[in-house]
Amino acid sequence: MSNELVIDVTPNEIVIALLSNKQLIELSREKNNLQFAVGDIYLGKVKKIMPGLNAAFIDVGYEKDAFLHYLDLGHQFRSLSKFLQQALAKNGRNLSISKMKLEPDIDKNGKMSETLKSGQHILVQVAKEPISTKGPRLCSEISIAGRNLVLMPFSDKVSISQKISSTEEKLRLKQLLQSIKPKNYGVIVRTVAEGKRVAELDKELRSLVEKWEESFEHIRDLNPPKLVLGEMDRTSAILRDILNSSFENIYINDANAAKDITNYITSIAPEKSKIVKYITGDVPIFDQLGIDKQIKSSFGKTVSFKNGAYLIIEHTEAFHVVDVNSGNRSKAGNDQESSALEVNLAAAGEIARQLRLRDMGGIIVVDFIDMHSAENRQKVFDKMKEVMGLDRTKHNILPLSKFGLMQITRQRVRPEMNVEIQETCPTCLGSGKITPSVLLTDQIEQNLKRVVAQQSDRKLTLKAHPFVAAYINKGIWKTLRREWQSELGIKLSVREIPSYDMLEYKFFDKNNQEIELI
Repeated sequence: MSNELVIDVTPNEIVIALLSNKQLIELSREKNNLQFAVGDIYLGKVKKIMPGLNAAFIDVGYEKDAFLHYLDLGHQFRSLSKFLQQALAKNGRNLSISKMKLEPDIDKNGKMSETLKSGQHILVQVAKEPISTKGPRLCSEISIAGRNLVLMPFSDKVSISQKISSTEEKLRLKQLLQSIKPKNYGVIVRTVAEGKRVAELDKELRSLVEKWEESFEHIRDLNPPKLVLGEMDRTSAILRDILNSSFENIYINDANAAKDITNYITSIAPEKSKIVKYITGDVPIFDQLGIDKQIKSSFGKTVSFKNGAYLIIEHTEAFHVVDVNSGNRSKAGNDQESSALEVNLAAAGEIARQLRLRDMGGIIVVDFIDMHSAENRQKVFDKMKEVMGLDRTKHNILPLSKFGLMQITRQRVRPEMNVEIQETCPTCLGSGKITPSVLLTDQIEQNLKRVVAQQSDRKLTLKAHPFVAAYINKGIWKTLRREWQSELGIKLSVREIPSYDMLEYKFFDKNNQEIELI
């Protein structure tokens, strides 16, 4: 299995596509001014206690107050609260958790009204990003993630990833971390730490502790609500979590970002530093590498996956529904049961991909094609568990019912990825009325003259849908492009952009900056 990452950097956002064996399996968009991301640590203020919910609403600066349940306070909330008060009093100088005497754990059956009070300052971490009309979901059991380790302040426990199968390796890592970790810090050892040497783990552990302690140095100057410690950007977080030997290429269209990512990879995996490829050109990077076509074929209500079979994906307020259909496929010699099994097994792989790609969370109900054999239903269940094993998001899968229904729960921490694949009508532009299409080239020519009049630059580029671009370039000597060049005294390039609507076109200068028509 080979993995590739394609990163499209635009002025407003960064779009990240993860490919496995050239197939798109994850897509995420990160606004350049993204706030309240999972992992961000805030100094907040308690706004309201809700005894009936045993919870509180916390002001962290979002337009809606964030939600904090009593069970998400964490066992060592008293110690965290004590440390925060000391940091606010001393401005974080010379404060160390290792020198503290930890407070007793809070009562797991306690009440929020007895633990917090309105107006109190509190340290919280975003556990779930704002979704729809809801504000962020918070917790006060702070964790700081690194590549190999996750640091847990106010704990002494060392936990090892269950995905490390070797008992000897688990024991080695546990003994190693117990010998090097500072007092009053807990550690979760991640899967990628398997086989790592003590020097590398010790260096990362010290870095995480330093990162935590430095965030409190000037905390007294912060007026809540305020960000105390931000999670790294989504691109670096993805690299931190999934970068391994299977990664072959990382393509990116921004020189500065390419340099930053190269430096980051060099720090965590020096042997992989040469996989970053800076992509240039007038054509968008997603069009160059065929990502845009995969996006448009993978999103939407109907998704085809094998030999005419397809999925129908619907969304309701309560859950998501996936219906598996065999389409018009048929194979001579195959009975209905074996054919249904074949389609269902193929559907399992596509469903797992769709859940990751769209980042669907909550309850998902899958209606597989009916199978009478309990053995075949078990095969589909086993296949689904296998393909979902690659999903980093927490999930739970129940066996198929006798009606062919499977229930899946998948943790939802971010808004679902939704890509609108339906395009505006290329002839009426959504108005329901059209102008004669034969006038399109006249319209382009008129706007080109306006661009020439307002620009001193004589080297221009016209980007249009491939059909329109082909018409403008049609011919050998007598083409519309050459006529316009000769008449206006300019050098004009015409570029095909497959992701444009049929009649969409834009003008660009020699620096590839779009020219707005005045």
